[in-house]
Amino acid sequence: MSETTVTLVGNVATNVEYRDTATGGVARFRFAVSARRWDRERAVWTDGPTSFYTVSAWRALAVNLAASVSVGEPLVVHGRLKIREEELDGRRKTFVDVAATAVGHDLTRGTAAFRRAVRAVREVRETPASAPPPTGEGDWGKRDERAGVVRPIGVPGKALDGASDDVPDPWRVGGDPPVVSAS
Repeated sequence: MSETTVTLVGNVATNVEYRDTATGGVARFRFAVSARRWDRERAVWTDGPTSFYTVSAWRALAVNLAASVSVGEPLVVHGRLKIREEELDGRRKTFVDVAATAVGHDLTRGTAAFRRAVRAVREVRETPASAPPPTGEGDWGKRDERAGVVRPIGVPGKALDGASDDVPDPWRVGGDPPVVSAS
């Protein structure tokens, strides 16, 4: 299926609304994108017309958006473009939505400090004592099927968080992903 993907650079225009649903969390906010142009006559940058988009995100991205983003912050949003028309008050209106697949702060306009989200896991399967650990550089960042874990990308023997080198794979242990509220 062919979908239109877009990457938008702009500012958060409204608070992020987060809701838990039966299929996982969903977050939504309005996003303002203004074209900047160089005005040769006045020798200054000026803003062109502003376009507004409704950005939606689901599951882990929704939770992380609700915890990380506030009004006015510059973002880069990547996702699937959806255009819909509705009739409101007897007039036909066009809405432009983006189903976000990735969102990040625009680092050309400031700095950010990334914190890896910790996922709760319902069940962790232990590595059998008889199973030898993966060896060599090629095993890092790959799924270890014997143990049901994902090896973190990094230097062998150096865990990313200072704890164990093995990170449980929440998608392998089964069941629904954990529900995290934004309260």
